[in-house]
Amino acid sequence: MKIIRYIDSHGNTGHASQQSSGAALAIEGDLFGDYQVTDRPVNIAKLLAPIQPTAIVCIGLNYKRHAEETKAAIPQYPVVFMKLPNVIQHPGEPIFLPTHLKSDKVDYECELAVVIGKAAKNVQRGNALSHVLGYTCANDVSARDWQKHAGGGQWCRGKTFDTFCPLGPVLVTADEIPNPNHLNIKTILNAQIMQDWNTDDMIFDVPSLIEFLSGSTTLLPGTVILTGTPHGVGMARNPPVWLKDGDTVTVEIEQIGKLTNPVKDEAC
Repeated sequence: MKIIRYIDSHGNTGHASQQSSGAALAIEGDLFGDYQVTDRPVNIAKLLAPIQPTAIVCIGLNYKRHAEETKAAIPQYPVVFMKLPNVIQHPGEPIFLPTHLKSDKVDYECELAVVIGKAAKNVQRGNALSHVLGYTCANDVSARDWQKHAGGGQWCRGKTFDTFCPLGPVLVTADEIPNPNHLNIKTILNAQIMQDWNTDDMIFDVPSLIEFLSGSTTLLPGTVILTGTPHGVGMARNPPVWLKDGDTVTVEIEQIGKLTNPVKDEAC
């Protein structure tokens, strides 16, 4: 099932099941508990990011070819960093380039996002996917100057500017994607394909990430895991390609869809 989150014409927010016909049927109940799809069509005024995360846990250097292009060693354990809730942006809404705390080196990163559906602690790899509610597209937007040189050795400053994590357009339930590590994934910048690869190149696959992240740690329902990006990022190109005002960037993942956002300078 493809689940969307929306605002209707009366300003009400809800979830709905997107039908193949294009219609959307209201969902009643709790996505992380008991819910049901009704036969009531909804009137969508605005499409929202499909989930409001309880936490955003991110993995760096998780594709072999990406590690190669950045001349980084293959990590022994997953490289973990966090994003704050302010980073979430909706489909079709702008990614804002920081102008107050200025960055001239903002990069795109297409990523498969995993949404945890039930609390997970000390999960074994073999049953890790049973804790997944579903999957969506993410763009792990990154200010490379703040990430690499001005963040005190931590990545979070360059990763947590407002709008730096668009999500969507839908959340595809786990039953429709039995193997999340066999999906084509790409970034398209102004109609040019910049990244085009497959999630089978992950160094640590999705079950392994859940096993590792849940070790002695509870992943709450609603936790979003960004699973890393393939090669082709702007930073690694010669010359580098940075996002600029007026750009349009799309993340496309097989079986999920296309997440498109314009790029604009932050208002001073």
